[in-house]
Amino acid sequence: MGPGHAHGADLTATGRHRRRLAVAMGISAGIAAAEVAGAVVSGSLVLLADAAHMAADAAGVGLSLLAAYFAARPATDRRTFGYARAEILAATANALLLLGMAAFILTEAAQRLASPPHVTASLMIILGAVALAGNGVSLLVLRRGQAESMNVRGAFLEVASDTLGAAAAIISGTVIAVTGFTLADPVASLVVGLLIVPRTWRLLREAVDVLLEGSPQGVDLAQVRSHLTALAGVEDVHDLHAWTITSGLPVLSAHVVVDPAVLADGRSPAVLDRLQACLRGHFDVAHSTFQLEPAGHADHEPSVHE
Repeated sequence: MGPGHAHGADLTATGRHRRRLAVAMGISAGIAAAEVAGAVVSGSLVLLADAAHMAADAAGVGLSLLAAYFAARPATDRRTFGYARAEILAATANALLLLGMAAFILTEAAQRLASPPHVTASLMIILGAVALAGNGVSLLVLRRGQAESMNVRGAFLEVASDTLGAAAAIISGTVIAVTGFTLADPVASLVVGLLIVPRTWRLLREAVDVLLEGSPQGVDLAQVRSHLTALAGVEDVHDLHAWTITSGLPVLSAHVVVDPAVLADGRSPAVLDRLQACLRGHFDVAHSTFQLEPAGHADHEPSVHE
């Protein structure tokens, strides 16, 4: 295993942003409660849709925080990477939850297009403005962490979708107040629901890719093989694998065929240092495991990857 291997609260990218997630969760929960009350009083679907999103956000961020807590637990003989993968499971749950909410909004909006109810536009505008301000604060809080952690990115995307919902509530409320066009409410809800799906689907696809142990983004195995085989003393590389434990924690393993002289005269540690330095320098992979072996050794072992 390469240098820098450690377990603790800051092992994962999400763990480094727990306070930011806690602030975002508090804001989302508060706005959701206010919007539910406002939706009941005003009869607005777009407010109810945004409230549902905010509640889903609060629950999703809570899952992220819980996952970060588990991810900080130390590794054991049974769970050699600890619980770091819990973050990806939480990101998957968040994405599925948001897709479910989008489906609910689209269905309800379609029904209201056929029979639009009366809504109180002024309350929609006021609560939409409150939600917009709160979501803006959450986006600023999560902006830095979303670039590092898939889990924080999931929370960021959820808050971003809620920001759209808040803006839609303000716009549709204004349209209804000025023109009396009550269909603006379900139309705005449809737009919000449709805008949520593509980004959430992308998050879900990335999380599933991690769960299926696909190669990390930015790690091209063909390039890795080319760099490693160019090192002095290295003749070939096989059984090359790269995967992601959680956001910010890519790992790699490989069987490296070396010149017999390297094994004979004790130069193996120097070769290992060069291999690991190559990965850190070119591919930002600090956690790696290499098996050094002479030519022909691969004939005696099963291979799951070239």
